[in-house]
Amino acid sequence: MLIRDYYRNPDVVARLTEFLGGFSVEEATCVYLSRSDHPLYTNLQLKTPNQLPYYLDEGVDVARSLWDRESLIVDIDIEYVNFDFPAEPYLDLVRTFALQQPVALATQKVLLRSGISPLHVIGGRGHHFIWRIPRNTGAFRTIKALGRLSRPIRQLYSHRRPPTDEPVPEDMGLAFAGLGLVIEHLAHQIKRETGRRCQIPVEITAVEVPPVLRGREVVSIDISAFGDPLYTRMVRIPFTAYRKPWEQGLATAAELAARIPPLFFIPPYEMQVGEALQVMQNAGLVSELAQRASVQIPDQARAMELLVECYRGSTLKRFHDWFYSQEHDPPESWPDTYDRTPLDSLPSCARHVLSYPNDLLLKPAYIRLVTYVMLALGWHPRHISGLIRSKYERDFGWIPPWGEYETGVRADFYTRLFSGLFYTGVDPVDDFARTNGSRPFSCGGTGEGESLAAVRESLIYRKIHDQLACRPFNRLLLPNEHI
Repeated sequence: MLIRDYYRNPDVVARLTEFLGGFSVEEATCVYLSRSDHPLYTNLQLKTPNQLPYYLDEGVDVARSLWDRESLIVDIDIEYVNFDFPAEPYLDLVRTFALQQPVALATQKVLLRSGISPLHVIGGRGHHFIWRIPRNTGAFRTIKALGRLSRPIRQLYSHRRPPTDEPVPEDMGLAFAGLGLVIEHLAHQIKRETGRRCQIPVEITAVEVPPVLRGREVVSIDISAFGDPLYTRMVRIPFTAYRKPWEQGLATAAELAARIPPLFFIPPYEMQVGEALQVMQNAGLVSELAQRASVQIPDQARAMELLVECYRGSTLKRFHDWFYSQEHDPPESWPDTYDRTPLDSLPSCARHVLSYPNDLLLKPAYIRLVTYVMLALGWHPRHISGLIRSKYERDFGWIPPWGEYETGVRADFYTRLFSGLFYTGVDPVDDFARTNGSRPFSCGGTGEGESLAAVRESLIYRKIHDQLACRPFNRLLLPNEHI
């Protein structure tokens, strides 16, 4: 069945439409539609919801904006990532989903504790758990009160955005920022609940790891949407074609094209995973599923109140308050502050990242490396974020274009994430020296492993003795005074 013919099925169109936030495109509450999986927000063909037929006539995959006029939209993405063999998840779907099953089950268990009943959807690389918090609820107001917006992101939100020429309302921007903190706490819970039951590493965001069974493979709890402005992020619409392998060019090579099946993004409604994997490869079966499986995004505001209360009493909330107790040094002072960071005191791998940040500082693993090294030197995590931001705002030929994103939000998100994982004990950095002493980091040099072992020792010493961030810009590691 051709994709265009599939999209002419009225049941399929009804399912696509209800995911937009209404029972007709005129009622839709999402702000825009787009092609899915394009690498740059600015190059996306953004359309209003009533232009859905345009995409269906094109026979492409379609996404809707996370930005919604009436609700906060939550999308927890659990996915398999292989940094060496990107086509791997599509070539062995059964293995891909079997590997991440412990994480998917842990996610459902953690959500159930708060009474959250999400829409569950699966695609070619994993699971999505989606729900909404309406704007007129107490949960929304509570989450909004947690949010913090810097002046640059407020300015970006005040600009009118395509395709509707409207700004992001301040309350929605604040609520999205607050939601990021709560979802970070949720990701911690999922990682703890998963424990060691997964055969490959489980990371929050796509952090590169050393080779495991089939190269550098990981199950990612992907909450990276909170590292960018709300208006740049979207979620694939259930019952659309799943075209990621083709968009990424993986299915154009002759040896792979015949092995990657056609895929659709579907809810595993009343099915076990194995059956759902068969259905998602067959347009006819997906069309039949569209007759009985609704994909309305469920309102989970009342359940979210319990999750928010759990967050407010957590160690992570105390860490977040500490993180935001400092501000980045202003750009005009960088020549006298961040630019004077003594790089010669750092392990060569961290020194290399800060000296040649493009594109290393766009990769979570390298941000993690810099964060842990600078924490071990006594830096406050917000100033580590400021240091990374100072690199983002210099001309290193960055992609994506920062005019549509916000350097401070990106730097804060990843620095906060990794330092928070260490602060709360979710990441005990047990394998820090081993992981960072081999792939993916090219530290090189004699004694580099010993240097990273000293970083780990200093991190643990500072935490035990309550000396994190006690000596900003200090050159010394604790308890040793050398690298």
